[in-house]
This record gives sequence, C-alpha cells and structure tokens, in this order.
Amino acid sequence: MAFTQLAPPIPLHVTDRGTGVAIAVIDYGQDYDLLWMVGMDDGGEIWCVPNPQVRLQANWSMGRRKKTPANTKIAAIGG
Repeated sequence: MAFTQLAPPIPLHVTDRGTGVAIAVIDYGQDYDLLWMVGMDDGGEIWCVPNPQVRLQANWSMGRRKKTPANTKIAAIGG
C-alpha cells in the first residue's frame, strides 16, 4: 500500500458529488482502484473516492472545457 500526499492539491470533480480538492492518493495495488482523498467544496466533507468517479475540473487555460449540450455531439438514430 502507498499513501501519497499531494502538494499542491489537485482541483477535481467527483461524479454525483460536485467539486473538491484532492489532498492525497491511496494505492492498494494493481487489483484495486486508486482512492483519492478529496475535500469537498460544498460542505467540507472529506471522501475517499474511487478513481472511476474522479475527473479533472474544467480549466480554460489548459483546454479542459466544461461539457455542455452545445459542445456535445449526439449520434443520429435511425437511417
């Protein structure tokens, strides 16, 4: 097992929870997802979040834009 404190913390978006700041990562090995320790912006709780539920926050200067219906492509259904 490895515990890594993040310095500086990383701003993240947690699926179905909102935004927060990752302060550490826990790695239990190859058979497990990474666990991100995230301090949530709304409410201040600290959660251990599995890797599939974590996304980087939007950052205009880095080219990571927030997905909106306007820039999301929808495939045609039918012929």
